[in-house]
Amino acid sequence: MIDIAISLLQQELQNYLSFKDASATVVVDNIGFLETPNGDNLSNNIVISVVNVEEESTLKNQPAAKRNPPSRIIYENPPVYLNLYVLFTSNYWADKYIFALKRISYVVQFLQSKNTFSFGSSTSGSMSTDTDLLDLRFTMELYTLTFEQLNHLWGSLGGRQIPFVMYKLRLVAITERKKVRDVPPIVEIDTGTVLFPVTTS
Repeated sequence: MIDIAISLLQQELQNYLSFKDASATVVVDNIGFLETPNGDNLSNNIVISVVNVEEESTLKNQPAAKRNPPSRIIYENPPVYLNLYVLFTSNYWADKYIFALKRISYVVQFLQSKNTFSFGSSTSGSMSTDTDLLDLRFTMELYTLTFEQLNHLWGSLGGRQIPFVMYKLRLVAITERKKVRDVPPIVEIDTGTVLFPVTTS
């Protein structure tokens, strides 16, 4: 589901840029490869990378039981809800640096104009019958890093800092829908208590 969410984001951003700057291209890749022999395909592109994944703690305690009419209770482990930290980098060098700044600005404009996404309303979603995919919805929030966090981020990515912006992609639900138990519901409770009539003398 993570790949679907990021691919949807790439598709929507590329569609937006086709009207703003038709020569701009968006790829999904690991920006950490930029200064390596495998990084040739990253140059002169806007690159989307996932740099961190966290669980949404406020949604951890959800019930496992689901009623399946008319007379069964199904137990499934509740979905894991994830937040993704998504890095947008604009890789244009030397005299093209101004393009890097221009295109990273387009990314911000795009996500300011549209910060909620759903697979069901996309072009790909209209062709799908997968319930989990059609239910996929997420929002994008600008995430600001401190200078110390910037240093750690680019240090871990192994490269020099380039024009970028980071967003928090909130609430991607991951579930296998694997049935744990299927049981009949409890309709009455038998305490085993026997009541005797009360006699008076």
